[in-house]
Amino acid sequence: MDIRHHPCFNEHAHRVFGRVHLPVAPRCNIQCRYCNRQFDCVNESRPGVTSSVLSPRQALAYLDAVMAAKDNIAVAGIAGPGDPMANPEQTIETLSLIREKYPDLLLCLATNGLNLEPYADRLADIGVSHVTVTVNAVDPAVGEKLYSWVRFNRRVHGPAAGARILMERQQAAICALKARPGITVKVNFIVIPGINDFHAEETAREMAGYGVDLFNCMAYRPAPGSALAHLHEPDAVAVGKIRKAAEKYLPQMRHCTRCRADAVGLLGQGPDAALMETMKSCAAMDKDSSRPPSAGRSHVAVASMEGLLVNQHLGEAGRLLIYRQEGGAVSLKEARSTPARGSGDLRWEQMAGVLSDCQTLLVSGIGDRPKAVLEKSGIDVKVIDGLIDDAVAGVFAGKSLRHMTRREIPECTGTGMGCG
Repeated sequence: MDIRHHPCFNEHAHRVFGRVHLPVAPRCNIQCRYCNRQFDCVNESRPGVTSSVLSPRQALAYLDAVMAAKDNIAVAGIAGPGDPMANPEQTIETLSLIREKYPDLLLCLATNGLNLEPYADRLADIGVSHVTVTVNAVDPAVGEKLYSWVRFNRRVHGPAAGARILMERQQAAICALKARPGITVKVNFIVIPGINDFHAEETAREMAGYGVDLFNCMAYRPAPGSALAHLHEPDAVAVGKIRKAAEKYLPQMRHCTRCRADAVGLLGQGPDAALMETMKSCAAMDKDSSRPPSAGRSHVAVASMEGLLVNQHLGEAGRLLIYRQEGGAVSLKEARSTPARGSGDLRWEQMAGVLSDCQTLLVSGIGDRPKAVLEKSGIDVKVIDGLIDDAVAGVFAGKSLRHMTRREIPECTGTGMGCG
């Protein structure tokens, strides 16, 4: 993939090429006074927001689904919901898995830069080509108004000391990146009225001295619950003037859409409801699982004798209850007959076809062979006990069902004719 195809770094590319952000980094090492991260907010579009947090293997499974659903993805990146380098193990593992399976994808990350320098060589070795560092000030007197604390070397530093440490580490990180060939660096500068709006030109001038390639003046957007939530978003005219001043030193990005930590598709596109459900399914998988769910699956199937409990072995089920979620409400869609018994593997292959629109199958028991066939087709099989309503709601919410997992599987009490 040509590095010019990165939609955030090339104004022309963003109309053609899409990106996917993989939310594998929940922790942050600084507390910005303008930030209030919300992990499960599907209706808000801003940095720090995601509907799920994934492990590296779950992220790879989700990426498989995204690549199957969209043919314009050029970039896979990590942008939170915390800071990627405050979660270095998860970040490095995720990027490595992507590079191995999708060698042509561009890799990027967005970070505050505090803990970036120690990993510059590793990122370069993996082939990360684009890094965004958020630098809101180069003067500690300005920075201390932006940060409540900074955690560095296992110590928490207050605003003044924290701002100085952050700026020193940002400078070292950017210089380390630019010393390695093939890495393009963009700086995000969040324009906050009355705090740093007068400081963009000075910041751009210093960043140019470190070899930064692109400068992005992002209009501050109030985050409810944050310390600076009372401030108003600067208007386009004010931001335009600031960009013009900063442009004397660095090229400006003017098409930023302030992406979520789980953004997918073209810049400016709203959240994809189907892929959000897929992400939640991935988040409910075993964290070390690498089996990808199939894209487009939006239902949950249940084996139940009376329609109240998950209490039936799949081999004994003559029908499966199919549940859906619409507008946040979960409801029973229909009951589907299962294929005829006694046909061996053919039955399970036919069952996979019957459940082709289902992301998850909930049963109280299942044989090894049918489980393998169904999981290979992209269905997540869970062996549990409990109320259907609780279990299905948990699946759609992306929650773990481990508390419902059967601890002891009794011998089948049926005729024995349903398992083949």
